[in-house]
Amino acid sequence: MATIITIETPTLGDRSYVVHDGAVAFVVDPQRDIDRVTAILDEAGVTLKAVFETHIHNDYVTGGYALAHATGADYYVNAQDEVSFERTPIVDNQVVEISPTMSVRAIATPGHTYTHLSYALFDPTADDDDARGQAVFSGGSLLFGATGRPDLLGAEHTHELVKHQYNSAHRLASELPDGTEIMPTHGFGSFCSATQTEGDESTIGREKRVNPVLTKDEAEWIEEILAGLDVYPAYYAHMAPSNSAGPGEPDLTEPTRADKDEIRARLEQGEWVVDLRNRVAYAAGHVPGSFNFGIDGQIATYIGWMIPWGTPLTLLGESREQVAEAQRELVRIGIDHIAASATGGPAEWTDSPATLQRADFGDLSQVRHHREVQILDVRRAPEYAEAHIDGAVNIPLHDLITRIDEAPQGELWVHCLSGYRSSIATSILAAAGRTVVAVDDKFENAEKSGLPLVSGK
Repeated sequence: MATIITIETPTLGDRSYVVHDGAVAFVVDPQRDIDRVTAILDEAGVTLKAVFETHIHNDYVTGGYALAHATGADYYVNAQDEVSFERTPIVDNQVVEISPTMSVRAIATPGHTYTHLSYALFDPTADDDDARGQAVFSGGSLLFGATGRPDLLGAEHTHELVKHQYNSAHRLASELPDGTEIMPTHGFGSFCSATQTEGDESTIGREKRVNPVLTKDEAEWIEEILAGLDVYPAYYAHMAPSNSAGPGEPDLTEPTRADKDEIRARLEQGEWVVDLRNRVAYAAGHVPGSFNFGIDGQIATYIGWMIPWGTPLTLLGESREQVAEAQRELVRIGIDHIAASATGGPAEWTDSPATLQRADFGDLSQVRHHREVQILDVRRAPEYAEAHIDGAVNIPLHDLITRIDEAPQGELWVHCLSGYRSSIATSILAAAGRTVVAVDDKFENAEKSGLPLVSGK
């Protein structure tokens, strides 16, 4: 039986896969930083024969082209995809023999994109169908209790794609044995998932019992999916063009070092300076005008969503390792060039550190009895609609840069679901000269603290 090694990218909610039999291997949907893949290949002592793409990705820059080029492996991309690089075209039902005991069958599963493929791994030497099938790499098609979203190619295609997605899920369920393991690329916090995924592993048989796409009738499922679609990150618009062009291997060498004067000059020129430390450290002291995108959260998602694309970016971190981690996160979404970096702390970055006030919902409840304050809720619109503090204004974090003038005047208390997004928001508002307090607390504590909620349920 083949060995399947999962490579997690939790900050983007994605997985890549290395599959080998002890001698040769194939890879499915590798991320941009291919050194994670080559390290696994080297450790296992196997030769890479093939790289498979399930689709032209919308949420990250692929490492497939660079990996195939570096190793000499065949690069399988749907023959119908319009790309500007040489690839090995593959079509529905085509079988690729990786080794005598590992074959891969392409299965057309449109829905997430028109040309989406899933890949079924099977052992052609096995005695019966149940033993022959091992796994299906389902990309953005069938996920754990969910499916990939059908709206990333634009509203004009959504209704057609959602019908394709329903039919594709049913095709996988009907053609593959119940014991087939499902190995999706998306669905672990990725905005490519149409709904919240469930669990960390699954099989075709389990999905037949629990996945709404396989338990509800088509009209009901489609209505629910379309009603539940939410926004997705703005940087997605740049991913498909990059992936269609055949992106090369990223340069992860350390950015040039910036001193206090250079950091100040870059801020004065309107560039972004991002503090990677956690929100507690940032609040205690930071470079005035810098933004706090902590490395402990979905840094690439939110920087990519909010930064005007192409804006020079300087990273401030506690260590070179912290900067390197952020750089790796950012190249995955095509932010390849970091203008500069600095390590240490505020004393090394500025002569006049600023601070940021932090509080919890209990503090907010108390202060409202003594003076007038404004509340800004930076969660996404569906979160706000489900339940929010009475009187709170909603500007989703991803809209804050362009809608900052809509933020209420006066003393502004900013909250989200758990504190990560509110720290980003307060840093942006503080840089704009606003009086802000970062509510670093779980939203579930708001009502417990005596703050009245308005529910949309």
